[in-house]
Amino acid sequence: MTNNENAAQPLTRINFAKAAPKAFKALIGFDAAARDGLDPALVELIQIRASLLNGCAYCLHMHTSDARKAGEDEARLHMVGVWREARNFFTEKEQAALALTESVTLVDRGGVPDDVYARAAEHFDAEELARVLALIFTINTWNRIALSTAKVAGEDER
Repeated sequence: MTNNENAAQPLTRINFAKAAPKAFKALIGFDAAARDGLDPALVELIQIRASLLNGCAYCLHMHTSDARKAGEDEARLHMVGVWREARNFFTEKEQAALALTESVTLVDRGGVPDDVYARAAEHFDAEELARVLALIFTINTWNRIALSTAKVAGEDER
């Protein structure tokens, strides 16, 4: 026997969309409502940053591909993970959104600090800020679905 024959077969995971169609549709609706009225470039930056933090290759591939298709600058995409050291690539508003994305995504590390929230509130009105938060919530949920169900990067199932 070869090593490949001895290797355990990967566990087949559920297809969340098929197994929980009502929950999946509700999440799609929540995601659409969150994006409504937000700058599409900002939407992708938020989703890319959260996906990087969560280690979700499936979503990271999907959202960097979407950003490229929408005309996002390649250099900016390379800098999302190190945005604090590359502030010149991002507007103040984008930086505020990225900081908020990090705090919400890593909420177990001390919550969302007042200064991070206040900075975001300086750049977004209440309705926009609520949609930015909702978008952060949805991408974190999508990341967890993709990671829990072992989605493969590069296989965009939309």
